Amino acid sequence: MEDILFEVEEKMESGIEYLRTEFRGIRTGRATPGLVDHIKIDYFGSATDLRQLANIATPEANQIIIKPFDPSSLKDIEKAIMASDLGINPTNDGKILRLTVPALSGERRKQLVGQIKKMAEQARVTVRNARRDGNKDVDAAEKASTLTEDEAKRGKDDIQELTKKFEGLVTQFVDAKSKEIQDI
Repeated sequence: MEDILFEVEEKMESGIEYLRTEFRGIRTGRATPGLVDHIKIDYFGSATDLRQLANIATPEANQIIIKPFDPSSLKDIEKAIMASDLGINPTNDGKILRLTVPALSGERRKQLVGQIKKMAEQARVTVRNARRDGNKDVDAAEKASTLTEDEAKRGKDDIQELTKKFEGLVTQFVDAKSKEIQDI
């Protein structure tokens, strides 16, 4: 039973971690390295995270500066940022890239909140799928007589508790990110 619970919790954790990663890439009107550090750059034929290719700094509240370790990768980084869904065009001075993060309009804020809610629903589906798989594993173990009926019922209750816990975490993340976006 412990193995089943561990596996279910691991799947739920990965869904939450994916949501956290996705939320970092949503801009809030303030410049943070998290907006760009996950962008994949085609660097000598392999997709590489920007944070592995450059220093990323935020000297001002609305500006991000990217200084590549290898100056020859500057053009590739610029292309990747322009191709991303950030909606920010970088300024290239030959050595560094500057990104000025514009203030968000009220309409754009609402769109971002809607986008966050869609991502959260995907995370909830991941959590529920993990619950379903865990319950199937418990049923299979009970059928194979490796778990008693009481152990199986207790196991399903534990899986449901994990589901409630992780769905609560998703809701907390959504509320926090929505508040962050709505703050001007």
